Amino acid sequence: MLGRTTGAVLIGVEARLIEVEVDLGGGLPTIAAVGLPDSAVREGIDRIRSALGHTGFKLPQRRVIVNLAPADLRKQGTGLDLPIAVGILIADGKLRLDTRGLVLAGELGLDGAVRPVRGVLSIALAARAAGLRGLIVPEANADEAALVGSLEVRPISTLGDIVALGHGTPVSPRRVDGCAILEAATRRSGAADLAEVRGQASARRALEIAAAGGHHLLLSGPPGAGKTMLARRLPGFLPAPSFEEALAVTRIHGAAGVLDAPIVSERPFRAPHHSASPAGLLGGCNPPRPGEVSLAHHGVLFLDELPEFDRRCLESLRQVLEERRVVIARAGARCTFPADFQLIAAANPCPCGWRGSGRRDCRCDDGAVARYNRRISGPLLDRIDLHVDVRPVDWSALDAPPAGPSTDEVCRRVAAARAVQMARAGSPNAGLPDAELEARVRPTAESRRLLGRAVERFGLSARGARRVLRIARTIADLAGEPRTEARAVAEALGFRGEVDP
Repeated sequence: MLGRTTGAVLIGVEARLIEVEVDLGGGLPTIAAVGLPDSAVREGIDRIRSALGHTGFKLPQRRVIVNLAPADLRKQGTGLDLPIAVGILIADGKLRLDTRGLVLAGELGLDGAVRPVRGVLSIALAARAAGLRGLIVPEANADEAALVGSLEVRPISTLGDIVALGHGTPVSPRRVDGCAILEAATRRSGAADLAEVRGQASARRALEIAAAGGHHLLLSGPPGAGKTMLARRLPGFLPAPSFEEALAVTRIHGAAGVLDAPIVSERPFRAPHHSASPAGLLGGCNPPRPGEVSLAHHGVLFLDELPEFDRRCLESLRQVLEERRVVIARAGARCTFPADFQLIAAANPCPCGWRGSGRRDCRCDDGAVARYNRRISGPLLDRIDLHVDVRPVDWSALDAPPAGPSTDEVCRRVAAARAVQMARAGSPNAGLPDAELEARVRPTAESRRLLGRAVERFGLSARGARRVLRIARTIADLAGEPRTEARAVAEALGFRGEVDP
């Protein structure tokens, strides 16, 4: 007899459907899996044997062949345990279950428990794309799969539950309203208020511009000046993600195995340590998994102590910032991870950190400072929109009551500016294509002359000039101006580290 089920495997963040065929033939009682299974799939045979025994069944005393199609694709992970076990029961005549149009996913415990697996949302999206009718998944993954509302999602906790399902025991489909979850989600609990920041008017203004337009930001200054404190307040006034954005982020976090809720309701804020490896930051390993840049998709990637990161990591970021994705090429597969994030970086001015602070004497010679600054290449700096020098705050300002705008005030201004940008171009200003830049920015003649003088006098690159226009458009949006005036361009040039021409 032949048993057929459908499973799935992850390749990066994408899921591929796998046809599982189980044949019972003559010969000695053995079981073999073919179709390029990896060690996790082969070890699953022993898990399946024990799980069947604890559910009241035994492996057939015949030669069992498990074929995983397509046969030229490497099968990785533990999610094929459930479809293989069900295929064996169907082939042996112990289970009558119509699995046509159903995808099964789950890892089996030795006692027959069905454990959660990674990437169930990706599997559900692949099932919908293939026109299938539903999924049978572990209870712990059911809410994640049910975000794809057009599918029937039936949760199970043990292998015995699916046997009962085959005998006619009803299992209610899981229903989840992802939009309602997002609407009910509150802003990050315990988020620090921007009003608590004393002084740092220029840095606070830069944070507001960065949030409004999705621009990258570099904060430079001595230790204790408030760089990290400022960066960690940015998520508090970013706009809430749309359902499509939340679904994309949930898909990535689920594939990485770091999902702790049915849907990610807040924009991610990732802050990897500077000792992170290239694979940890950009993605990789075997099988490939998303890195920190992809886990920050539609959110913020905060790189504290930027010059301390591995130079290979920093140089690899150049391409990621331009293309908003990471492509991992391996001999057996090619994976693409989304990486549309907002970069916030912090750096000291020198190895000891006190150069130009006016508080302590710098112990670094000119050569050490030059070597330290060369750790961040010019092309990478050119891709960062806003450069802010964060200076130490005097005690009189630290001891004074809060005087700056609160997070809620900035949040309202940012939301209004983002709404204008989305209505105008469908994306924040930082993502405006070069071909549409002139029509969307609408600079005045005076603005164009001012930018032209800056390019000629200070040697701005073409990329830098385009980024100045995008920043100026964001400044104009915050001010509610239909045209990009010269004062907006002048402020944008100041944040690029250029003096007013």
